[in-house]
Amino acid sequence: MATQKIILQEINALDKGAFVQELSGLFEGPPWIVASAWSARPFQSVDQLYQTLCSIMYQPPVEQQVALLCAHPDLVGQAALAGTLSPASTGEQAAAGLDRLTPEEIANFQRYNQAYRARFGFPFVICARENKKDSILAGFVTRLQHTREQEITIALGEVAKICALRLQDLVCTVHTKSDDTAH
Repeated sequence: MATQKIILQEINALDKGAFVQELSGLFEGPPWIVASAWSARPFQSVDQLYQTLCSIMYQPPVEQQVALLCAHPDLVGQAALAGTLSPASTGEQAAAGLDRLTPEEIANFQRYNQAYRARFGFPFVICARENKKDSILAGFVTRLQHTREQEITIALGEVAKICALRLQDLVCTVHTKSDDTAH
């Protein structure tokens, strides 16, 4: 991603509106997770910020978790083909090679997307940056065998991985002498 990094201390100093605006790209959809995390400032580390975000994501009722999953675009879906994905999603799908598929491969992804949505009621969510085309297709095959409850848990875990990578892209820490003794 071509986003300029922000220092954790700067994040801690932001008012709620600026905090939400700065971090809203960590998750797809409405920024309720980020907005809820603001009150937990100051964060002592990026890991503490990440753990807070994930804790908030796992707390709400399943309907709200499914709404979060529904905010994710289909892999090689209409938004990707039309070029209307968020910059983060565009880069993530490209990193997995999903922007260089044959027409047959595109049709295959679309069939799997449709089958997955029909079975579970939300899109297939996988951390594309940690996968390539073949492993994603294998993931569809495996995960279509799961229960809806299993898939919600797995998909939220994938959202957490996506958040971790996006957070790593966005936030930098200032290296101090005290950091040297911690390793």
